[in-house]
Formats: sequence, C-alpha cells, structure tokens
Amino acid sequence: MWFYIAAGVVLSLIILKKWLGGRAPNPFAVDTRGPPKPLVTDKALRRKVIKKGIHYIGQLNELSPLRVMIDQLTDGQLQWALMDDPFDVVLLGDPGNGRRYNMRTGHRQYTDELKKAFPGEEGAIDRFMHLVKKVSGRIQDMVMLKMIPLALARFLCRSGLVHWFSPFFSYASRSVAEVINGLTENQELRTVLSYIFGTYGVFPEKASFALHSVLIEHYMRGAWYPKGGASEITYHLVPVIERAGGAVMAKATVEKILINGERRACGVVVRGKGQDPVNILAPIVISDAGIFNTYENLLPPEMTSLPEIQSRLSMVQHGMGGLSLFIGIKGTKEELGLPASNYIHIPDTDLEKLNKRFFDGSRDEAPNKIPMLYISSPSAKDPTHEERCPGKSTLTALSFARYEWFKEWKDQKVQKRGVDYESVKNEFAEAMLETTIQIFPQIRDKIECYTSGSPVTNQHYLGAPRGQFYGADHDITRMDPETAATMRAATPIKGLYLTGQDVLLCGFAGALNGACICASEVLGRNLFLDLLRLRKQIKQGKARKME
Repeated sequence: MWFYIAAGVVLSLIILKKWLGGRAPNPFAVDTRGPPKPLVTDKALRRKVIKKGIHYIGQLNELSPLRVMIDQLTDGQLQWALMDDPFDVVLLGDPGNGRRYNMRTGHRQYTDELKKAFPGEEGAIDRFMHLVKKVSGRIQDMVMLKMIPLALARFLCRSGLVHWFSPFFSYASRSVAEVINGLTENQELRTVLSYIFGTYGVFPEKASFALHSVLIEHYMRGAWYPKGGASEITYHLVPVIERAGGAVMAKATVEKILINGERRACGVVVRGKGQDPVNILAPIVISDAGIFNTYENLLPPEMTSLPEIQSRLSMVQHGMGGLSLFIGIKGTKEELGLPASNYIHIPDTDLEKLNKRFFDGSRDEAPNKIPMLYISSPSAKDPTHEERCPGKSTLTALSFARYEWFKEWKDQKVQKRGVDYESVKNEFAEAMLETTIQIFPQIRDKIECYTSGSPVTNQHYLGAPRGQFYGADHDITRMDPETAATMRAATPIKGLYLTGQDVLLCGFAGALNGACICASEVLGRNLFLDLLRLRKQIKQGKARKME
C-alpha cells in the first residue's frame, strides 16, 4: 500500500511541476477593472446582447476569488446588490400559514438562527455546520482531479487514495438524507437542513452530501443579484470578448462540429435564421452545449459511437426537467411589500414521500402535488428596477417536472403547440400561481400578466435535451471520484473541449469555474493560481492606498 502511495506522490510531483510551468499568456496578469460607468437603460442598445436569467449568487463578497474573476471578465463594470437578510426563507406546510425558517447571512448568524428555531438540537446543528465546512472546504479536490492528467486522476481514484486524503470525496458517495438523518431524529430539522436541494435539482435521497455542503457554504456570507438585472452579465461580457478578437452571434445555431481526416475537431457548422449553413474553421472548438448535446447531437455518428465517448456518456444521466412561472405585477416593491429574499415552499417534511408522489404519479394529478416551489422577486432584488420600470414589479416561481409529461409536443413550434399543450402547461402554472399568491396575498389583485414555461420550453430556448435547468444530473453518481475526473474539459477528440456546468457544477458560479478549468486546459496553465496571484496583488495595492 505504501509503495503505491509513494509512487503516486512522486508521479504527481513530476507531472504537476511540468504542468504548472505553462508558458501560455496569463489572462489574469493585469487588473483590468475600471470605475463603474452609468447604467445603460436604452433598450435599443441592450438588445444587442443576449439576455440571460439568474436568481442569486453567493461568495461575491469583496475580493473573493469568484468576485475577482467576474470583475476581470467584465472590466469591473458588473455591479452587485446584496440581497436581504435572511437571503432564503423556508416555508414548511401550508403556504399561507406555514412554519417559517430564516437562513441568515454569516456563519454565526446562520447557525444561531437554526438553534433558535430548534431548541434542544444545538448539537446536531453544530455537527452539521462542522461537516459543511470540512467537506465544502475541499471542493478544490474535485477541481484538481479534473485538471491533472487523466491517467494520474484514475490512479488516485482506483487506488483509493482520493478517499484517503479528501473529505470531499469521503462524503461524495453518501446521500444528503443519510448524513442528515444520522445527525437528528427531528424530521422538521432534517427538512430545513436539506432545503437547498432545489438549487441543484436532486432530492436528498439521491443527492451527494459533498455537493450539498458546497451549496450551503456558497451562500453562507449572503447572496447577491446583478444591479440592472440578469442581462447585465452578458451586456458587460460581450465587449471584453470582442476586444479580445472574438464575436458573439445571436440567433445562430451550431448544427454540428467539423472533424477532419485526422479525427480532430476543426470548426463548426453554423446556420443563421433563414440563412444557409456556414462552415467556421478553428483550431480549437469549445462547447458549452452540455455533454449530451455535444456528444450525441453535434458530433458525426462515427465519432459519437467511439468507445471513449460512449463510456463518458454512460457515467451521467439527464437532470430533472424544469417548470417556470413569470408574473408581472402593478406596484413598487415598497407598495407591495416584496422582499429581496428567496422563498422555498415545501408542503411536507417527508421529502422522499413528496418526491415519489409527484414523479411517480400521473401527469393529470401532478399539478396538485408539486413537491417544492422556489419563489423570488427579481425586481425587489435589483435596486435599479424602479428606474427602468417605474411602478412595476415581478415575481418568478420555479419547480420541476418530468420531461415525459410534455414530450409529445417537443417537435412542434414554440407558441404554436396547440390547445392541449397550453391546457397541460397552464394547470401547472395556475397551481404555482395560487401557491405564490398564498405566500404573497397582497399581489392577488395587482397581477397584470403571467407566462409559464415547461421542459419543452427549456428545450427550445436553452437547448436542454430534456428540459433540465442544470445539465447532467447532479446525483451521487456524478460526484463519484472517477466520474468527476472523467467529466473534464479535455475530450477524447483532439481539439474539442467542454466548458460550463457539465464540467464542474451547476449554476453561474459552477459554470464559471468550469470555464476556468477549460481555459486552463487549453492554455496549459493553472488559471486558478494566476487568479489568486492577481487577488493578492489587488489586496496589497488596496492596503498601500490605506496607509
């Protein structure tokens, strides 16, 4: 055993020394931030960029690594608003009169609020918080497995060394339900400690405690929302891309990846709306379309059938389909009393029962058995909203659904799927709307409009193969060390790389760090280390200014 450990350490040092010495340009060599410019509200100018949806992001406190990365990618122009405290509110039971649990900003406040709500459970809460810190603090182990040579990563996995040195992977194979149930017999506390499962789309029985810990810790210092709305993210990213020589094309579909005679990716076929396809040649192709779209839909059949590709596809499965509801309301956030917090409604403390009752039941019964509902007000979270849309407010509600319930309409044109489809979709929308009104009864007579989306809506607008929000399923299998090591940026096809949330984890932060992994692979250097060096320089510069 010790021979294998020693061999692994020596091999690691040899390869890492060579790998860390990359000579490619460092994109984080210089601080590119500038003073924030005035908010652009001209709709004609803003239509030039692609609008994106986002709900909240953690770890954006000043000079956090994530904040530094985003500031560099947007020249410091993307500004953030801290949400209310509590940032999340968990409602259990009846939506109009349920038990309320507040998720407070700050480790101590978060913990103290839980202890206040559950007297006698202080020990269980302390043990939970200790595990969260211990496990989430080693998320870099997952990043490392994706960035070191695959052969070395597999050696660490198959020898068992990764479990020996990594608390993250020690808990990756244990479910959220298993770990939390081992801490307390209090069913209500179990549910509250599990509440954030909707943020990654897997119920506690099948979710990895390692991933759960990362999400809990991610928001521990609070949550932020982009000033000016979610479209600000893309609006400030595009100029940086164009300045670097890139181009951003909207309404242009990538139909396939071009492969040359040497079995190397050499470009893509793109078709603009109403236009003939165009071949765009490139020495490197990076896909953010997800592992299933990239391998199953964009590659030629002979490449998709390669054993290396099929092996990677077999390691993961599609995530749950998503439901969405968007509500337009007359009145300001002050007039309506809308908080800059997220509300998570869970109708019962038995999450496993809720899960089975909803997903194993019929489509006709499902709208009355929605197992969880996330509700927030984008307008209340954005301090500039009143300036842009005076006297108007918005609410968003999200949940999950089986793709099979809507699959029969997948090939029909958007907004032209017929009465039957609209009827089925509206049953879910009306159930979600009624729950939202029960939580916020002050909006009942103020609603001006609402629209909804189903898994096939996501399939059309997001390119999600089965209408999922979060790409490949984030279940226990995906957190397995060998799966984590194999789902990396480099693919079995030379010149082709994957990026985004299928490379690392879901959400904006997960996709952004996945992109950093991809860029590191392409450039042959560790951009995370470059980022930390820049962060240190910025902190030192700030300290000198204060002297």
